Amino acid sequence: MPKTLYICYFGLREPLVQTQVIPYLKGIVKDGFEVTLLTFEPNLSEAWTDEQIEEGRRTMKDIGIEWLHRAYHKRPSVPATLYDIFIGAFAVRYLIAQKNFDILHCRIHVPALMATIARKFSRRKPKIIFDIRGFFPEEYTDAGVWQENGLIFRTVKRVENWLLKEADAFVVLTEKARDVLFPESLATGLDKLGRPVEVIPCCVDFESRFANLESPQIAKENLGLDGRFVIVHLGALGGLYLSKEIANFLESSRLHEPRLFAMLLTQSDPAEIVGLLKNRGFAESDYLVKNVDPNEVPNYLSAADVAISFVKSSFSTLSRSPTKIPEYLACGVPIVANSGVGDVDLLIESERVGTLINDFSDQAYAKALEQIRALQAEGNLAERCRNAARDGFDLRSVGWHRYLRLYHTLIDGK
Repeated sequence: MPKTLYICYFGLREPLVQTQVIPYLKGIVKDGFEVTLLTFEPNLSEAWTDEQIEEGRRTMKDIGIEWLHRAYHKRPSVPATLYDIFIGAFAVRYLIAQKNFDILHCRIHVPALMATIARKFSRRKPKIIFDIRGFFPEEYTDAGVWQENGLIFRTVKRVENWLLKEADAFVVLTEKARDVLFPESLATGLDKLGRPVEVIPCCVDFESRFANLESPQIAKENLGLDGRFVIVHLGALGGLYLSKEIANFLESSRLHEPRLFAMLLTQSDPAEIVGLLKNRGFAESDYLVKNVDPNEVPNYLSAADVAISFVKSSFSTLSRSPTKIPEYLACGVPIVANSGVGDVDLLIESERVGTLINDFSDQAYAKALEQIRALQAEGNLAERCRNAARDGFDLRSVGWHRYLRLYHTLIDGK
């Protein structure tokens, strides 16, 4: 039985791991691979008791995954990450010797560095999948964390180039990211050195989380929102996620839709967005800001009339596949998004499942709401949204299929 170690620089409980890591690993297990998941847990000693760790291991074992963990360290940022890389590389090297992995599957740059260092000092040389997920150095400069072309940025870019040289296969989230990193793979599926490249966007599981959805009317009634026009934002706020612009859109939209209710489902600190809404005249009865369990998200989204995705547009966001986009569509909700983020422009325009704004102005907001109303008046918009999600983002036919194609290319050579 072939064996893979999936290295993830996030904690097991984090929504991203629950919705965008474990579901993919289930498909790899189902295909006959022995899967080990290594996570890095924030606040390990405070957040996890020994009993909870054992329960987590049992839960993962029940779905065929062995779960291992190390502590994640946050501050001071650079030294803490370097420490985690050292500990992670040592752990991966030990696991390679103990378990004879065939594949090291590395989600983002830090795990890829751990794996590459570990392999350098191991007798066995498992294949490395660099699951890139984004233009990491540029994201940090765009977010204002690192100085553009500063020492840290230049150092990380050199490391990134080394990882791109050492990996055996690649995953990117968008066609635009492939065009930037591996343009020759568009025709052949291989980079210039003959290594396989797959484009795998963030997917949704129609057979579990998005099965048996409530109707919009029932979803609204269950949330006490009957008669309201609901606009939803799902996911993080702040940084690249434009809180001020979201609040401005909600304020502008309320001028045209007095029944408007703002629903913000976020794991971020609610203080900033609540303050922005209150400053724009929203009463507490006009908004909900809440961190929702991933399994509850579909029923909240089903109550929405419109969904928004406002992300800072830059070079780094060409590589982004916002998880919220397929989740909105799977619930039949049309999208208002800003242009210049990943493959979102092409999706919205080709499938007619929403509208794009090119600038953050009241005029653009009003036009976007008008265009959404026109699409809704056609009568089949929700169905078109769900079909677009199935065609482009279904976990099984897109996510599992492409990951397994990559795995078998590395294992079987075909």
